[in-house]
Amino acid sequence: MIIRRDVYNDIEPYLSSPEAIVITGMRRTGKTTLLRFIYDRIDLDNKIFIDLENTLNQKYFDEEDYEKVKLNFEILGLDLSRQAYVFLDEIQFVGNLPQVVKYLYDHYQVKFFLTGSSSFYLRNLFSESLVGRKYVFELFPLNFREFLLLKGEKLVVPKKGQQVSKTIFHTFDRFYDEYLKFGGFPGVVEKSNVAEKKRALNDVFSSYFQLEVLQLGDFRKTDVIRDLILLLMQRIGSKIDIQKLASELSVSRPTIYEYLSFLEGTYFIHLIKPFSGSRDVEIRGAEKVYLCDSGLANNIAQISQGSLFENNIFQILRPRGAVNYYQKKGGAEIDFIVNKKEAYEVKLSPSSKDLSTLGRISQELKLNDFRLVSRNYLEMENVCYGFDL
Repeated sequence: MIIRRDVYNDIEPYLSSPEAIVITGMRRTGKTTLLRFIYDRIDLDNKIFIDLENTLNQKYFDEEDYEKVKLNFEILGLDLSRQAYVFLDEIQFVGNLPQVVKYLYDHYQVKFFLTGSSSFYLRNLFSESLVGRKYVFELFPLNFREFLLLKGEKLVVPKKGQQVSKTIFHTFDRFYDEYLKFGGFPGVVEKSNVAEKKRALNDVFSSYFQLEVLQLGDFRKTDVIRDLILLLMQRIGSKIDIQKLASELSVSRPTIYEYLSFLEGTYFIHLIKPFSGSRDVEIRGAEKVYLCDSGLANNIAQISQGSLFENNIFQILRPRGAVNYYQKKGGAEIDFIVNKKEAYEVKLSPSSKDLSTLGRISQELKLNDFRLVSRNYLEMENVCYGFDL
């Protein structure tokens, strides 16, 4: 089943612009499906779709003279004497592709649609060659609304601030519980039972490790980055101690920084920084770590329900913009601050005291939009749930 992803609403205004559209994100989040979704909506016949994970297709770009790449496209049926549309899936497998795209973009009327599973690759090989010639969009695992769509459910998610009754809570909770435990990878959501979902999650991780870490990363000590991944999973929602990780893994601090940069650049983890709105009292420096998907975290690591819930809420909030955390020297904290405007404190069963503390800190930071995110149903103001964020 193919659904219209929310990010398509951001992409659609640029379908007719000359700039390349680049879609990046973690493996198995649905980039290929989205690319084909867009392909089908280009109502012209002068277009081609090439899967670059196929090594045979990579040979189309194995040319020093980029005019020969143009000829290869023409053999595939593309007419470059007029407006043409080229869809390239998984661009990170072709090292010279940025230069090819730039050449064809500059000399012919070619609109490129590109996907890649690594912002690490895009930053290092793609940014300079296409300055001013591209728009980049990130695709994350399904949000809860998309999750319901893919399951064929017609439930309408409550709007932000809408009062949720106990009946409505229980209507959504059984679906949210599945979303929390198994996450938002489309291939996992489509599986019909627990055993199949777990196998699919194992496959997602195996694919990431084989194709991103081993093939793209080219690390000398793959056992170290594997062990680092396992350590980070056990620290979800916690501040990262670089020195401690280096000591546990018997490597240098620069090596840990390098590996963290790669894991974040390939969307497997995300590190969030402290909120900078009140510099005299916040704790500076240390970053907190979250995994790309709660289903992966739940399937691979033994973590608490509180940590799993917190990771899932981060997963929902992340596509909305910049996410930070806040902690005063005395220990009082806010789990997530989105775009320096919205504050969220995540609890399995928050209390009125939690709401009072959140309200007080939010006022100190001049944040008027603050809410508790609860896993369980509560009759309390300023409370929301994983399904109605």
